[in-house]
Amino acid sequence: MKKLCFSLALAASISIASFGQIGTPFPPLSGQTLDDSPVSIPDSTNGKYTLIGMAYSKKAEQDLDTWFQPVYRKFVADPENAGLFAAFTYDLHVYFIPMFTGAKRVASEPARESAVKRLDYRLHPLVLFYVGGLDEYKKALEFDGKNKPYIFLLDEEGTIVFATSGRCTPDKMEAIEDFLSDL
Repeated sequence: MKKLCFSLALAASISIASFGQIGTPFPPLSGQTLDDSPVSIPDSTNGKYTLIGMAYSKKAEQDLDTWFQPVYRKFVADPENAGLFAAFTYDLHVYFIPMFTGAKRVASEPARESAVKRLDYRLHPLVLFYVGGLDEYKKALEFDGKNKPYIFLLDEEGTIVFATSGRCTPDKMEAIEDFLSDL
């Protein structure tokens, strides 16, 4: 039954995401989290599955925000406090990446300061600010529209094993969860 649900959810996701990047290595990306930790993907994430959400426009960032709480509750919240649900906890890295590229690079520091004040402190280690070029990522990750966020699940070696885009929905969260529970 679980495989059937995953197949249906995956089929629903295919219509909204390009899956050409599945099976390819995630391109190296470095940045700094809101709690000032440097992170380099995939080097800093090797050995664990990693869920990444990326946005490179204001509209996409707003839609990326819809992923914060559901992902935190499902995949990050303290497993020691999960009680009866401890068997359903996940051991993976999670990063939400606002990308400041081109002329928007100068806005990165004010946006960072605003995010530190606006976001719950528990999300600070999960928000990774990237300042740099965009073309490499647009090509490698097949971004087809700047007004939506892109979500990728990487395996332990940094290879993309799942991808979707747009606002968070229960079906998308279920597809990610089903993928992880099959491991």
